[in-house]
Parts: sequence; structure tokens; C-alpha cells
Amino acid sequence: MDTSLVKNELQELNKLYQIAMEFLVNYSFQLIGAMIVVLVGLFVAGKIGRGVQRLCESKKIDITLSRFIGSSVRIILVVMVAIVALGKIGISVTPFVAAVGALTFGVSLAAQGLISNYGAGVNIIIGRPFVVGDTINVCGVGGVVSEVSLGYTRLINEDQVTITIPNKHIIGEILHNSNAKSIVESEIGVAYGSNMDEVISTIRKAIGETEGLGEESVAQVGIELFADSSVNIGYRYLVPTERLFATKYAVNKNIFDALKVAGISIPFPQREVTLLQGS
Repeated sequence: MDTSLVKNELQELNKLYQIAMEFLVNYSFQLIGAMIVVLVGLFVAGKIGRGVQRLCESKKIDITLSRFIGSSVRIILVVMVAIVALGKIGISVTPFVAAVGALTFGVSLAAQGLISNYGAGVNIIIGRPFVVGDTINVCGVGGVVSEVSLGYTRLINEDQVTITIPNKHIIGEILHNSNAKSIVESEIGVAYGSNMDEVISTIRKAIGETEGLGEESVAQVGIELFADSSVNIGYRYLVPTERLFATKYAVNKNIFDALKVAGISIPFPQREVTLLQGS
């Protein structure tokens, strides 16, 4: 082995050792101070962030917005702590700020979709067109809102299927929000000779007696259409979204049974055919 090469490597290692020792001697107290600042700062930032979130919740602010405010406060405090810690060891943060700005610009060009989702998420959280627990229909899908984050919104339907929608597809779209309930609209045909007042009263009573609707779910019942073979009676009512289909089927069964007991006829479609005999 070349002894000169080994000697050069040892000299380089010795220089690195001297630089490290000189740095530790000159900045040991600053390093300890910076570590203490970081540890205490992270602890305090977490405490203040959680405290702000609890304060918002105590003021009856929406849980999603409360979490967003608490997280934002915590992130701001952590950034401030990092700046103070870097200053403790004599590192200027100005180059870092410039580098972060350049990096942010580059990332924004490469991740426009992600950033647009986050921007839309901020609009949803601050504007609150819906909150967790509401029933919404947007982009051809619907369900109960289970989570609202900066990047996406999650819905759960009655089949317990989780639907994840990127927030950029929600902002700017037509949004239907029926809070925690959904509107059911349907109709049933009865014979033209029926007493319509009795029919409407029977259907309204059958809907009201269905278990799970609640007293606030007042049904709307009336004549929907004069069809060829029947008078179609339309009915509308509110139902908890989490029991949408189960309640709808129960209501239909109750209406059918009630009309049968009342002797109200549900006619089959009829067609009159005339046979013309040729000469």
C-alpha cells in the first residue's frame, strides 16, 4: 500500500476531527440550548394546538374547522421554534427561506392537482357548505360525510361503502346537502273510482306509522299524475340517510297493506283492443 496515500487520508481525517472538535468547543452550549428550545417548543406547540382546538369546540365551532385551526396554530409555532433554534447555533435562516420559496415554486408546478385539492379543502373547511354528519350528493355520488380533510372528503353510504372524493371535484359543482336526512320520493297508482281523500289519508297514516321515521318526518301526499289506468298518488318524506333503503322498503310495505285493508284498488295496466272485421 502506498504510504503517502495513507498519510494523506490520515491528515484529512485529522482535519475533520479538528473541525468537529472546534465546532463542539465553540458551539456546544448553543447546541444544547437549541436542543432544549426544540424539545420545549414542540411540547408547548402541541399543548397550545390542542388547547386551541378544545377552545374552538367549546365555542360550538364545527369539529373539522376546530381541528384545522388547532393544527395550523401548532405548525406555525413549530416553524417559529425551528427559526429560534437555528439562530441559537448561529445559522441564518435567510438562505433557507429562499430555498423553501424556490422549492415551493417547483413543487407547485409538479403537483398542481394536489395543491388544488388542498386549496379546495381550505374553502370547504372555512366556508362549511357541509360538515361531518351531513348527507350530500355531488359528482353523481351521495352519502353521509364521515371525514373532511385538506385533500379529500369521505362519504359512507348505507351499504357501508367508503367513497373518497378529491376536494377539487367538490368546489364549483352543484352540491345537494340534506343534513343528516334524505328525501324519498315515490308514487303508487289507485283506481279512478277511489275516494281520493281516503286514499291520501290512508297513505299519510301508513307513512307516519312506519318505525324509524321520527315525528319531524311529516309526509307530503297528493295526486301526482292522471295516468291511463290509474290515478298516481305521489308521496315524499324525510328519512335518516343511514337507514334510507330499509325505511323506504318498510314504508312501501305499510302503504300496500294499508290500501289493501281499506279496500282501495291498485289497478293493473289496461289496454282496450278493438278488432275490425274486414268486408
